[in-house]
Amino acid sequence: MTRGTTGINRLRRVDRWITHHSEIVAVLSDAATPLAVDLGYGARPDTAIELAARLRATVPAVRLVGLEIDPARVVPPQAGVRFAVGGFELAGLRPHLVRAFNVLRQYDESQVPAAWSRMQRQLAPGGFIVEGTCDELGRRCCWILLDEHRPLTFTLAWDPLHSRRPSDLAERLPKALIHRNVPGEPVHHLLRTLDRCWDIAAPLAPFGPRQRWLRTLELLPDNGIRPLPDRRRHRDNVLTVPWEQVAPTS
Repeated sequence: MTRGTTGINRLRRVDRWITHHSEIVAVLSDAATPLAVDLGYGARPDTAIELAARLRATVPAVRLVGLEIDPARVVPPQAGVRFAVGGFELAGLRPHLVRAFNVLRQYDESQVPAAWSRMQRQLAPGGFIVEGTCDELGRRCCWILLDEHRPLTFTLAWDPLHSRRPSDLAERLPKALIHRNVPGEPVHHLLRTLDRCWDIAAPLAPFGPRQRWLRTLELLPDNGIRPLPDRRRHRDNVLTVPWEQVAPTS
């Protein structure tokens, strides 16, 4: 059972990323009855209702079910969202999208593969899982995108007005990576490289943190990091890399 902490608009950054991800939108749009699951929505249903509204702006027909392992947290349907008891087995549903945020952080790292696998087995064909962690106000977020078979990408998103440098996100890494932020591990190399490029881009600081971040991203390929292309204008500092660039060494 999770602690149940939640907050209005806490997951806005990952929700914006989801609703602009072409492959996620495509699998929902192509489904006859598109279904999304918000796993572990917490003590209140706010973030589940918000995800439903944001998804429906792009895929109006999508249905959303919020699942909680604690029966006491299950509430009556609201705003077109249904709530039920469920865990990693996803209550037997076959969703096209699962958002599981701030759930696995309370498990041991050794339990992550089994949790992933159990959710993956329940996905509808072509479905996706977005599994990650954020701080209490959603200003620092990290997440992993998985399909039915494997992890695909790792993304970090942060509000530069409330963080000094990229490595401040280390405390919000997903459970699969948070204990890997040590020398010799790829995710440690990623965060150190981001900090180094952020420092090099310091002359652009007078033009604002987002201009400095754009320059940071430009510097990454020459430092061994290959960001996935993203031509969308962001309110946040966002980076997505292939999973292989951060996958644990063992």
